Amino acid sequence: MAKTSAVEKNKRRRNTVANQSAKRAALKAIIMNQSLPIEERFKATLKLASLPRDGSKTRIRNRCEVSGRPRAYYRKLRMSRIALRELGNLGKVPGVVKSSW
Repeated sequence: MAKTSAVEKNKRRRNTVANQSAKRAALKAIIMNQSLPIEERFKATLKLASLPRDGSKTRIRNRCEVSGRPRAYYRKLRMSRIALRELGNLGKVPGVVKSSW
């Protein structure tokens, strides 16, 4: 079996989150509804726990679109500081100007 890269795992997680989000939201609404009987809420909790862990939005890691680097990530540009610096120096990032003295 071939190893999968962290970038591929993250893409797979994003797809899983997109597919599972409606089901997870419905179960969470049942769990949080205090007017429902405790047995029904407990069944919803068990169903939520049986869903794949990668369906949770908190499992997604922000990664650089250029290099896949998970650290020093700029959300607005969707890239890491290293990729931003390289592409900014080449003038390939719109609105970024290299400053020097």
